[in-house]
Amino acid sequence: MLSDIQIETFQRDGVLVVPDVIPHDILSALRLEYATLLDQLYAGWEAQNRVPAGTTLDFWGKLSAAYAAGCDWFQPMDISLPGDQIHPDTPMHFGPAVFDLVTARPLLDIVEQLIGPEITSNPIQHVRIKPPETQLDADEIRAHVGGTDWHQDRGVAHEEADSTRMITAWIAISDATEENGCLQAIPGKPGLLPHCPQVQTSIAPGQIEPADAVPLPVPAGGVVLFHPLVPHSALPNRSDQFRWSFDLRYNVTGDPTARSHFPDFIARSRTAPETELRDWRAWAAMWEEARAKLAKEAHIPIHRWSADAPVCA
Repeated sequence: MLSDIQIETFQRDGVLVVPDVIPHDILSALRLEYATLLDQLYAGWEAQNRVPAGTTLDFWGKLSAAYAAGCDWFQPMDISLPGDQIHPDTPMHFGPAVFDLVTARPLLDIVEQLIGPEITSNPIQHVRIKPPETQLDADEIRAHVGGTDWHQDRGVAHEEADSTRMITAWIAISDATEENGCLQAIPGKPGLLPHCPQVQTSIAPGQIEPADAVPLPVPAGGVVLFHPLVPHSALPNRSDQFRWSFDLRYNVTGDPTARSHFPDFIARSRTAPETELRDWRAWAAMWEEARAKLAKEAHIPIHRWSADAPVCA
């Protein structure tokens, strides 16, 4: 639970680092679930002669070898559909351990202190597994794999959610340090800044002063909490290790999610606890149904900004 001082800090700065939130058993189960998933993916690539034999490689070794070989492990490990065209077989991952992370009681307790007791799990959510900078392809632009440009979470969402009461919980699965690319933020909650489709959708040039940024290191199991208007980005991973985190969002139930074409669910309700989703299989089925539906429809852009806006020139 947050102290009064922590709550005041978050209300003032819009950002707060909270260590030791996620229980060790949830972290252990999550790591095992992803190791099993990667073993399955790697075995398939190995059978296609796309990667070296993996018998002596650990989780990180397989990630490195697969990335070097051009095998995509990000989307098969992600807990969302992509922002580009969706196909009937677009891979994604929804399992019991990651569901336990999303619905972890200590995490929801903190979220409840900040946005209230009626909490929806927002579908803007991702796994982030970032290789060392030296291993990245020169053309790597995915924020969930490579660098993350300056942005506001409200700025990378649809306009329908501009008044949504929302919070981002950035969860460290491995230690996040300044060396391996922890987040950095400019404390405060300015209005919504203009964003531009640059390498990624990011805050338009000249709108912020990066020199005002504060690094946000956090140990594994800790959480960085963000108000949706706080400008933030990630430092480059200058270590020789991967950095692993999850980026989750929660909003007040009934408010627009900003991804209405993706499924959300009630994670906590004090007034109607029977409405809470408690079965990971139902969560997975919701996303499978969304994938089947969206694969038949025209692509829905996930960002609102236009590159020809004057501020983007």
